[in-house]
Amino acid sequence: MVSISQESPEETEQRLLRVIAAARLGALDGDWSFFEAPLADPPTLDADTLAAVRDEDRWSWLAPANGTATERFALFSFHFPADLDNSGFVGWLATELKLRLGTGVFVVCGQNSDRGGIYDYWGCPAQLREQAAQVLHELRGAATS
Repeated sequence: MVSISQESPEETEQRLLRVIAAARLGALDGDWSFFEAPLADPPTLDADTLAAVRDEDRWSWLAPANGTATERFALFSFHFPADLDNSGFVGWLATELKLRLGTGVFVVCGQNSDRGGIYDYWGCPAQLREQAAQVLHELRGAATS
């Protein structure tokens, strides 16, 4: 369910700090990359394919990096508790990571009702894996009340 919050910026910050502290955070092993194919040649989905999306003429999918990968990403996952309002989380955390690490991120969202509902996969440049993990650790420890 989508939540609508009426709160001050300070209240939003505190709520989202509680959200990041309560979320189940994971770090995926290895490097990940996007791969592409023409629309007429869709990817084969298997256990290694994390996500697939298409536009008008190309498929794009996220899978473990291989020798042909040009960009490599580190991935982190968040599974959110069903009863916690996580609205605004993507914009908030993306801004924090940009401010602290100087990099943009990408986010892939999904739904798993057996694990609380919404979940996110976050990608950042693989060379910033340790720094991103440190920022996430600091934010998770910053929750008050």
